[in-house]
Amino acid sequence: MANAAQNTAQVAQEVAVVVGATGAFGKVIVARLQRAGLCVVAVARTAESLAALEAECPGLVPCQADISEDSSMAAIAAILPGPVRMVVHGPGVVAAGGIMSIAPGGLVDAVNIKVGGFVRLVRAVDEKLLPHARLVAIGGHYGLEPTAYAAAAGIGNAALLNVVRQFSLGYGPRDITAHMIAPGPADTVRLRRVAADRAAMAGITIEDVLDELRAESSLGAFTTPEQVAWAVTTLLAPEADAMTGSTLMLDAGRRRGLP
Repeated sequence: MANAAQNTAQVAQEVAVVVGATGAFGKVIVARLQRAGLCVVAVARTAESLAALEAECPGLVPCQADISEDSSMAAIAAILPGPVRMVVHGPGVVAAGGIMSIAPGGLVDAVNIKVGGFVRLVRAVDEKLLPHARLVAIGGHYGLEPTAYAAAAGIGNAALLNVVRQFSLGYGPRDITAHMIAPGPADTVRLRRVAADRAAMAGITIEDVLDELRAESSLGAFTTPEQVAWAVTTLLAPEADAMTGSTLMLDAGRRRGLP
């Protein structure tokens, strides 16, 4: 009994840091990691959104920081309450528009948030990473299956894929693994922004675009935040050591390319 209590206490002290914690995916990921017994440090840009999340997920550690800025590294490092078992990088990219219309600065911002942000997050926790810790980036299938109407998401996520593989090489000697989760579209506020831009380009309605997006899937379905959260917590298993540098496709059958 004493050993069981000691093991429970040890697990409770291990930390998961989630960037983008107040988003549609982030909220569900935070709750699921808490249920897995981890202390969650939730990172978001505004105190108001963190306070709302804390009301839904009592016991989390709020961290107000902007992952697009280098100052976020010190803010995250200073607040860590224990050794880090997992980081999850899932901030949204706000720049909408296709490759023919998006402002070049929007592409730069997307790469800074997706790639620069992931590097900042990992640097912030580096000294507290446990052996067999997981470095997890939430990307999207547009990084592998580009479209002309979601330029920022496609380019940012494609670059993120490369960074995940580089982290798998850099952290391999420390028995730390890096992973990409690539969901398909989810019916969120952000997706509807993309749909609105595509609808304007095609002269159709947003609902028409959403129907087309569903039809792109083998299952005729969007990915849900619950499915992404399931994938995140599955990576906590010791068997996930063999997956470092790889991408988990949760796109409901949207990708057509090989491999």
